[in-house]
Amino acid sequence: MDDGLSVWRIPMRMRTAATADYLPLQSLPLEGIRAREQAVYLDYPHLYLHFNPPNDKNAMTIKEAQELVDRWIKEYGVRYFSELTNMTVLTEEVGELARIMSRRYGDQSWKATDPRGEDNGKQALGEEMADVLWVLLCLANQTGVDLTTELEKSIEKKTQRDSLRHIHNKKLLA
Repeated sequence: MDDGLSVWRIPMRMRTAATADYLPLQSLPLEGIRAREQAVYLDYPHLYLHFNPPNDKNAMTIKEAQELVDRWIKEYGVRYFSELTNMTVLTEEVGELARIMSRRYGDQSWKATDPRGEDNGKQALGEEMADVLWVLLCLANQTGVDLTTELEKSIEKKTQRDSLRHIHNKKLLA
């Protein structure tokens, strides 16, 4: 049933004898979700959070982004580059993003002739991230990967694996 609500399923692997069936929400990786929270319920071994997605008409789902890139490729790009070519292009785009990051946030400085240095790479940063995303969407499309499904599986895997790891990482608490 699609009632316009998004559902986040969070594994309850963090359960210990000390917590029994109680899991404090502040211990979960839910930044940005709390404000939109509509309902919370426990169906062991998962905690479900139902919330209305933000009402942003400009928002695009990952699936919609994959479909948009596919339409663009078919209309303007003639065809996808080969998977190996797109992997190489992705590497190039990540390198361009790294160049911006190393100058904006790292120790490298901008060349006097580089116009991106005028705003310290602020505009270029978003452009390069979008270029990385574009090629990643191309690769997903041409290899038959549903990035929404894979991202959901990745979040669940990381939550199960790392649910307490970062909370107890003294390096992050400093």
